[in-house]
Amino acid sequence: MCHAAARARDHARDAAPRSHNFSDGARSKSVGAAFEAHALTFLQRQRLRFVARNFVCRGGEIDLVMREPDGALVFVEVRARAHGGYGGAAASVVWQKQQRIVRAAQHFLLAHHGAMPACRFDVIAFERGRLVWLRDAFRADDC
Repeated sequence: MCHAAARARDHARDAAPRSHNFSDGARSKSVGAAFEAHALTFLQRQRLRFVARNFVCRGGEIDLVMREPDGALVFVEVRARAHGGYGGAAASVVWQKQQRIVRAAQHFLLAHHGAMPACRFDVIAFERGRLVWLRDAFRADDC
């Protein structure tokens, strides 16, 4: 994800849903759903079309699957952190998490597509109340 960090400054930022504590079970899931909904709305305003949400398979999950106008599939990880410690939301998409996302994307493609479309992996990070879109945040071959 290092190659994407420098691009974060150049990407669109929006106001994010407000929350002070993401760590308590049921509330964490509802807060996560609110951030995913905000990310979905943002991406649709960027002309991406919705394909799927919360695709789960053994060994991984994808928060959002979107399609670019050119047909490319975009697998989106949505992350939010109440505090910027430990590098913040974007930095929490570590190598192991990237592997799980890539594995889930492979399952998604096998289940939903005959031909292999162009794909990329994006991260939407909510950092200190701002939406940061990291396009092409990591690649499958990096994992």
